Amino acid sequence: MIRPVLLHLVLLWLAAVLSSSEAVCPERCGNIQIPYPFGIGDRNCFKDPGHELMCDESFIPPLLLLGPGSNIPVLNISLQGQVTITLWVAYDCYTKSGLSSNKFNQQIALGDIYSFSDTQNKFTAIGCDTYAFMSDPNGEVFQSGCISLCGNTVNVIEGSCSGIGCCQTAIPKGLHNLDVYLGSYYNHSMSWDFNPCSYAFLADQDWFKFSVNDLSNFSTSVELTFQNKSSAPVVLDWVVGVETCEEAQTNSTTYACGQNSYCSNSTNGHGYRCYCNTGYQGNPYLPHGCQDVDECADPNNKPCEGICNNTPGSYFCSCPPGIGLGLLFLLISSSWIYWGLQKRKLIKLKEKFFKQNGGLLLQQQLSKHERIVETTKIFTAEELKKATNNYDEDRVLGRGGYGTVYKGILPDKKIVAIKKSKIIDKSQIEQFINEVIILSHINHKNVVKLLGCCLETEVPLLVYEFITDGTLFHHIHDVGHVSSISWEHRLRIAAETAGALGYLHSAASPPIIHRDVKSTNILLDNNRTAKVSDFGASRLVPLDQTQICTLVQGTMGYLDPEYFLTSQLTEKSDVYSFGVVLVELLTGMQAISFERPQEERNLAMHFVSSMKENNLLKILEGRLVHEGSREQLQEVAELAKRCLKMNGEERPTMKEVAMELEGLIRLRKNLWIEQSPEETDYLLGEPSKHQVKHHGFLPFHLTSVTGTIKLRRASSVAAPSSSLPPSPSSSPMPTTLIAAGTLSSVI
Repeated sequence: MIRPVLLHLVLLWLAAVLSSSEAVCPERCGNIQIPYPFGIGDRNCFKDPGHELMCDESFIPPLLLLGPGSNIPVLNISLQGQVTITLWVAYDCYTKSGLSSNKFNQQIALGDIYSFSDTQNKFTAIGCDTYAFMSDPNGEVFQSGCISLCGNTVNVIEGSCSGIGCCQTAIPKGLHNLDVYLGSYYNHSMSWDFNPCSYAFLADQDWFKFSVNDLSNFSTSVELTFQNKSSAPVVLDWVVGVETCEEAQTNSTTYACGQNSYCSNSTNGHGYRCYCNTGYQGNPYLPHGCQDVDECADPNNKPCEGICNNTPGSYFCSCPPGIGLGLLFLLISSSWIYWGLQKRKLIKLKEKFFKQNGGLLLQQQLSKHERIVETTKIFTAEELKKATNNYDEDRVLGRGGYGTVYKGILPDKKIVAIKKSKIIDKSQIEQFINEVIILSHINHKNVVKLLGCCLETEVPLLVYEFITDGTLFHHIHDVGHVSSISWEHRLRIAAETAGALGYLHSAASPPIIHRDVKSTNILLDNNRTAKVSDFGASRLVPLDQTQICTLVQGTMGYLDPEYFLTSQLTEKSDVYSFGVVLVELLTGMQAISFERPQEERNLAMHFVSSMKENNLLKILEGRLVHEGSREQLQEVAELAKRCLKMNGEERPTMKEVAMELEGLIRLRKNLWIEQSPEETDYLLGEPSKHQVKHHGFLPFHLTSVTGTIKLRRASSVAAPSSSLPPSPSSSPMPTTLIAAGTLSSVI
């Protein structure tokens, strides 16, 4: 009798111990509920060390932190796979004289089970002289950021983060660590009165709405300002294990999903999560956490018109005798009516978008231009949806500040590029339609052809000819295309681009200012022919005006500084941007690069400085020094330097730029020397075999352009500031060249 009594007492003691061990797992910290697999306290309260949290009771109310030793506050935990935390805002402040007064850059490292949500967070920067840069700690996985500029608060748009006072960008998937770096181009010296600081933060995209007042006094609205720093809520995706569902299910001791649940792989990096099966609710991480939902028990949500019968995970309805056929007829009739109403609603919505996007105005304009009607088509929304496979991600050709470009395949198998704009200002519809008409008129071999548009969607869609060989930027800068373009091709691409811009400025009526000239907007076809594209920022210039006042838009590194400071847009703004492209072609460097030293980050400024210091040879791309003659490279560099003049009036016109570049090409192709080999060697200095093969441009200045051409040696008239050393020279000797044809300009 003693043994059964002792055994009973031992069992009671074990039950008490187990119940007491469960009791020491707190379910809350302050106002925040802590669901398993998360926990604080005893090891049995959480599944893995990565799920351990800490409750700091020195705060009132107590503060839940992301883990032992962590200083990251937790605001909410969801069993759907999200944790909301608080992170600090990075800032960079200056005095009126441009000296740094206060700076804080953010560095965050999460554990393996957490990753920043790529679907619910946005990276935001605020400021009028601001560039914000984010990356993983070593910059090996990704580097990204955005630039925010404004010369005054007049042009800043309330609630808009499009780059004027505020900018936003997305983050990649699977990001566990994040470094945030803030910088300024002019130390806020030109915007200090209304914007002394820059700010940057990663935050829930539904939390922040930009206000113009944020430029002068930015403060976050999160209730908790932790450790005296402004903070913002950030959404993390969490997982219960780092393996896949298939891998986890092979090990029953570590598999986290309980009964009546299923496993789902994470869509944001590695790991998996558990969810209750349909018809069950509760905590899927507890052995019996998912309990059947009695759909028939809720009097406020009757699932059946007749008799409701609950079953495990579901229910079924039974009807009183005689009404089954009636209900079936009612169901079919209701479905038919609903389908008809939805179709009618869709047609009405398309008509609404067509009218508000200027469809009637476009039809009216097209009726006046019979030739345009033949070449410009108004596409339906269904046609373009089918052409892009419902705007599949695999069809994305590129994303920019003004929209996304998709590859489309029309029913006749013709491949097109379809640009889906982000948003359009409803007050500018007439201007947009006018631009469509003007671009439809343009028939230039170096301008991407506009084929048509679609106005049945919320924002208009533009359809362009498809250019096959990518952008000039990719061919110059991408790893797979490093130095892939010869100097001969680069010079021709520059001339073709300049010719196209000159045509837009001079031959189009009214003239067109592109406003976003850059190497990513210059496309190349299979023959490496240049095609100027992306007129999303373009503006038409009234015939009686030489400049227009507009919101400052463009791409940092290419943006005309005079336009940035005055908001006065002129044709010379395109000239400056083209000058940057010309420097890219010469140096192989990107317009902006944070990997270069501070004084070299802005390519245009670095180039002008190098020219002043006679250091052009040091920044030219290596292959160009061997392929192009010194004098030709010097001529193109001097031309680029003139394009980059701070004062727009001192810059050449695009037509003049095109003529100079075409002249260099013609001299390279059409002139030959009638003299002895010894004289040729003497005139060329010491050319490489590669130069001889490509008939490098001769070191002379043209003084006559028809018939027999007399030349004088370039080295004898070279300016003192020449950045490239002259070719070896001795006593001057007359030389006669024979021109094949007549040149139209003097170089």
